[in-house]
Amino acid sequence: MAGYTKRVKKKTVSDVHGKAFIRATFNNVQVTLTDIYGNVLSWSSAGRNGFRSSKKNTPYAAQVTASGAAKEAYDMGLRMVEVFV
Repeated sequence: MAGYTKRVKKKTVSDVHGKAFIRATFNNVQVTLTDIYGNVLSWSSAGRNGFRSSKKNTPYAAQVTASGAAKEAYDMGLRMVEVFV
């Protein structure tokens, strides 16, 4: 049988402003980027980026997590964010 490929429409943002929510706990770091209405555009966590156990709560893991979420949102058209920690 021939392989079936599904076309996925790429999500775009109509407004360039958004919000960044950072949740840093003792065990993990989570970054969520939303538009101004609160609709999630992209998210990332240290566990999603391959960090395990105690390495998830390091500053380097937080940096990788934030840059991964920001790259996804930047490709959608998000340019400016207000940060909430």
